[in-house]
Amino acid sequence: MLADQEKNRFQIELEFIQCLSNPWYLNNLAQQQYFKDPEFINYLEYLLYWKKPEYARFVMYPHALHFLDLLQSPQFREFISTSENTQELHRLQFYHWKFLRNPPEESAAAANAQTAPAGASMDMDQSL
Repeated sequence: MLADQEKNRFQIELEFIQCLSNPWYLNNLAQQQYFKDPEFINYLEYLLYWKKPEYARFVMYPHALHFLDLLQSPQFREFISTSENTQELHRLQFYHWKFLRNPPEESAAAANAQTAPAGASMDMDQSL
């Protein structure tokens, strides 16, 4: 019975951690005044153990762990409470996923080919 309870707790905490990757979910928590509750703040601190590699490997959305770190700060908890800030954070997250995580290789190669002088090496790291 204890193993079932531990498995259930693991699944519930993992699901909650993954929800933290959504800025609008964080905004909703702020609007519902969860970030003003000291017990909830303690729970967020407790959840930091999910950053350990043996737990983090189960997290599918790495931003969740980053936002968990940010939620330790009262300034961030206040920041995420406004729709404007949440919209901006969501926009930055979207562009991170779209461009920084998987940069378009063809465009980068084409840009390098256009800017490199004839006969120059395409690999800039070799010259450094």
